[in-house]
Amino acid sequence: MRVFVTGAAGWIGSALVPELIGAGHEVTGLARSDAAAAALTGAGVRVHRGDLDDPGGLRGAAGAADGVIHLAFNAGMVRSGDFQGAVDADRRAVAAVGEALTGSDRPLVIASVTLVLAPGRVGTEQDAPGLDPAAADGPRARLATEQVALSFASQGVRSSAVRLPPTCHGDGDHGFLAALVGIARAKGVSGYIGDGSNRWPAVHRLGAAHLFRLALEKAPAGATLHVVADEGIPIRTIAEVIGRHLDLPVTSIPADQASEHFGPLAGFLAVDNPASSTLTRELLGWHPTHPGLIEDLDKGHYFHS
Repeated sequence: MRVFVTGAAGWIGSALVPELIGAGHEVTGLARSDAAAAALTGAGVRVHRGDLDDPGGLRGAAGAADGVIHLAFNAGMVRSGDFQGAVDADRRAVAAVGEALTGSDRPLVIASVTLVLAPGRVGTEQDAPGLDPAAADGPRARLATEQVALSFASQGVRSSAVRLPPTCHGDGDHGFLAALVGIARAKGVSGYIGDGSNRWPAVHRLGAAHLFRLALEKAPAGATLHVVADEGIPIRTIAEVIGRHLDLPVTSIPADQASEHFGPLAGFLAVDNPASSTLTRELLGWHPTHPGLIEDLDKGHYFHS
């Protein structure tokens, strides 16, 4: 299968590319920069230069492919404080790709997040957040993109949405978990908010890459999937492991001081977001075999100076 991948040079994409090539697929990757293009070429990937703000280019690349996996998300806009702008750009990109695939029965797999789920209980693939996407804010605003992607299932596209947990971990991770370690070093304490009982789901990046390939190959039209290995680990447990490795005290941070202590991560860190992947495992035969979050932390690579 000729597969067009956005975000192919990113954290999950760079694990997905060898997964796809190893399964006999040919990969074309979207590259926004010279560095990304060079990385993709070195990995044996054809390069399509462009970005998420080029709908014509996305339609052309998608139309020439046998299937599309959309992983890219504008992290630069998020870092600048324009999360909604990144969500809007993502939604437009998915619409452009879906239009190119309409009536073809070809697969479109998009990355979403478990944070679209209602907090406080274990969410499943069948759970609808119960929000009007136009009224959702923060991470839950990505629900609108999910709905755009899945709407193409009725238009002859084998579209599916894969919800990623807040932590997709592994050696080389520079995401949320690495940020928590960095904050602990800077503050001299490994902190959690309140009693730390709120839970994060997690998955190893290699396990995530494997599921994205299975979704491309086998997911039925309109499927919502959860790429979750650890259903929900209490944030306090994560803080305790970080504190042990850094030899720092583990401390509760009051909710009214969380933003000062954790910065932009505070809002994510306070969410209770457990999620099940039972239905996904049954549907696609996905069985994660890589280290869980706590085991991965204990390997020590997150604490290398």
